[in-house]
Amino acid sequence: MSTLGSPIRLLIVDDHPIFREGLRGVFTGDPDFEVVGEAANGTEALELARRLHVDVVLMDLRMPGMGGVEAIRGLSRTAPRARVLVLTTFDTDSDVLPAVEAGATGYILKDAPRDELIRAVRAAYRGESVLSPTVAGRLMGQVRRPAGEALSQREREVLELIAGGATNREAAAKLFVSEATIKTHLMHIYDKLGVRDRASAVGEAYRRGLLS
Repeated sequence: MSTLGSPIRLLIVDDHPIFREGLRGVFTGDPDFEVVGEAANGTEALELARRLHVDVVLMDLRMPGMGGVEAIRGLSRTAPRARVLVLTTFDTDSDVLPAVEAGATGYILKDAPRDELIRAVRAAYRGESVLSPTVAGRLMGQVRRPAGEALSQREREVLELIAGGATNREAAAKLFVSEATIKTHLMHIYDKLGVRDRASAVGEAYRRGLLS
């Protein structure tokens, strides 16, 4: 539930009505969530996200008209407070990394169990990166770009923990340092990789072959 005690406001974006209905069913009856709208493409998503003041957008990538990546870029301008969680089949969606680079908080598989989906939405709402282990592992097959400034050994350790889903506090505990130190390492990582947040850092690190 949000810090104010109100439900997390969700927007479901997918061009398949049956899939949207299934997602709505996952959250129906849970007082921590409220599905405030559904959209069949990116254009509808931008309008609804702006008008309904949503917290988390569950975003498909392949849709007629405006697709998911373009919609995510638009949301960063029109509804910057909304977090975007990409739902992907991955076998056909080659836009996962562009989606993260566009501003998505993370991505999980469409066939993820209900509990995993709920945890992912909560994490996205908190601004934490959401990276399905299955998807992350298969990202190694994506095209890699040459690395820029090299990450230090400790920065790699921090990045590996973050890629595994650790919070700043958990990473600090594992490395026996303070949360402030972890935040400092993350800022250096962001700067070296040319990204702005955790999910983008992990996605970029996989693209460059910095994570295994």
